[in-house]
Amino acid sequence: MKQKISGLYQKDGTKSVLAALISIIIGLAVGSLIILAVGVANPTLGLTGAWDGIRLVFVGILSTGRDAAGALTFGFNPTSVGNMLFRATPLILTGLSVAVAFKTGLFNIGAPGQYLMGTAATLIIALSIPSDVVPTWLIWWLAFLGGALAGALWGCIPGLVKAFLNINEVLACIMTNWIAANLVTWVFDGSNYRNLVENTKSGYIYKTSFNGVETAKLGLDKLFPNSQVNGGILVAIVIAILMYVLMTKTTLGYELKACGSNRHAARYAGIRDKRNIVLSMAIAGALSGAAAALYYLSGNTEFFWSTYQSLPATGFNGIPVALLAASNPIAVIFTGCFMSMLDIVGLQLTNLTAYNEYITDVIIATIVYLSAFTLVIKTFLSGRKKRKAQAARAQAVPEEAPKPDAAEGKGGDGV
Repeated sequence: MKQKISGLYQKDGTKSVLAALISIIIGLAVGSLIILAVGVANPTLGLTGAWDGIRLVFVGILSTGRDAAGALTFGFNPTSVGNMLFRATPLILTGLSVAVAFKTGLFNIGAPGQYLMGTAATLIIALSIPSDVVPTWLIWWLAFLGGALAGALWGCIPGLVKAFLNINEVLACIMTNWIAANLVTWVFDGSNYRNLVENTKSGYIYKTSFNGVETAKLGLDKLFPNSQVNGGILVAIVIAILMYVLMTKTTLGYELKACGSNRHAARYAGIRDKRNIVLSMAIAGALSGAAAALYYLSGNTEFFWSTYQSLPATGFNGIPVALLAASNPIAVIFTGCFMSMLDIVGLQLTNLTAYNEYITDVIIATIVYLSAFTLVIKTFLSGRKKRKAQAARAQAVPEEAPKPDAAEGKGGDGV
């Protein structure tokens, strides 16, 4: 039994999971210490308020509010869980976008720009095609595929300059991010899609439900009533599984990872490295574009077109999602849900205590910072286990007595 546990521990996947868990635990502990310090320093909060805040940090997703006496109550909260799944949908896909690029040796920091291009294509298609002529389900598919294609084409740009000009993809992605932000702003600033019904608003693209286009609930609204959840989370999970199969079970996945490990060796082996670099960034861009498509096709979200002020955080948040998952497509599902859960926890802190949601931003920042050191944590875990194994062998196997010198075995020094 001990040998099985030891063998399981030695697997790289196990160490990756442990490293991610350590990062999460430290992040939650840091947030708890901040809550405690603020509570002690603030007489209106005190230790009771601090204890409420700490409990919400760890199990806020299960909070059901306060009872008549003002005490926090906990249990299954279908609304919070449903909203968590809704927010996790784009995070899973942007996390996959970054993870796929990581697997092929590329750092796709261009997910925000690809997300914006997918947003623009999705909304234009969903709002332009008349639903009284074309079935809404067909418009949905066209908008979803259009968003993914727009993200893929935008992702190709840094891939092309990396493959043929050897320009660092990080620099290229940063440039394309801001080009996308201003391009999308320019397109929607002069469009006719603003203020279609809600005339009191300015600078908004109306929800796709205005044209009758929205993602089907698939019965999830019955499981999680009063939440925003829809079938998009199921689509994201299916895509994650398909990406796992692509990267681990197909020749194309092997070639992509081979180029990431050593581009020159892969070329020597007959693999078309330039094509695979461009293809990797195209796949990553398509995933980011699909993230935007699923988010805005939900029918209950609206897009603020003045994006030049900031890039969408969803694209950047895909980086810690991928890092915590060690770029494993299946693990991205769980880390995406965890990150969205922290968003819900932040809202619970704001609504149920005197704290604000920025404490969860500190927790996320700590986890993100530590996730960049997962390799260091894995090395520490491996070294610690190795030292224990060596000590155990030294105790179990006594040192052998030194063998006599060959000359001594023949009768002294032979003089």
